[in-house]
Order: sequence, then C-alpha cells, then structure tokens
Amino acid sequence: MNDETSVRLDRWLWAARFFKTRSAAKHAIEGGKVRCAGQRAKPSKEVGPGTELVINRGTVEQTVVVTAIAQRRGSAAEAQPLYRETLESIERRAAAADQRRLTGASSLAPQARPDRRDRRELMRLKQSGSEDPEQ
Repeated sequence: MNDETSVRLDRWLWAARFFKTRSAAKHAIEGGKVRCAGQRAKPSKEVGPGTELVINRGTVEQTVVVTAIAQRRGSAAEAQPLYRETLESIERRAAAADQRRLTGASSLAPQARPDRRDRRELMRLKQSGSEDPEQ
C-alpha cells in the first residue's frame, strides 16, 4: 500500500484517539490487545480503509472498521470519522456496561475508612495467609 491510502497501525490508533500516546498503542499491539483481520499484528502493520480491527482496552472490547486514515492526531471530532464500530460490538459493549452497572450496584461500600483496630485486623488476616512454615 502507498502512503496516501495506508498508515502504520500504531500511528492510526493514536490518531483515532484509542490510545493517549503512540508508545501506549505500540505496547498494546505488542501485548496482543489489538488484532487486525483476526490475527495479532505488529505496530508497523499498514492499515487502510476497510481494515477490521479488534481493540481490547481493559474490560472494553471494540470491533471497528477503518474508514479513513490520518497522519496526525486531531480533536475527538476529527477522530470520529476515521472508524465505524460494528453493530455487534456496540451491542456487546452495552450489555457488558449493563452487567457491570448491575453487579456494581449490589456491592456494599464501606461506611468509613478503617480505623486502627480494623487495619491491624486486616494486617493479621493478610499475614496469616502467607505464613512461612519455618517460623
């Protein structure tokens, strides 16, 4: 592919604002968090319009199709036309968000910070689980 129709994967992810820095995009690609056409990719992989990417960021997995390329990073409004998220991906993310919201609402938050007695009890519990048999 030539320069007008393609760009490096790490550079495109940075320009499309999926990652804050190019090095963060590079580390994610090298860590297997980004797949191009169903396979692991290298940061130097050339992508162009029509390329399908699966991007994992924390608990969020997005499947996007590259619609345009950009050589530089712009505002969020400029980054939106660079890709189109698939309908399946949107539905999956919405279902996961609902599930997180439901499970998060059921957890009880502590009323206050632990006091001295509570901290000592927590330390005792943590230490009892990792005791050295030679002691």
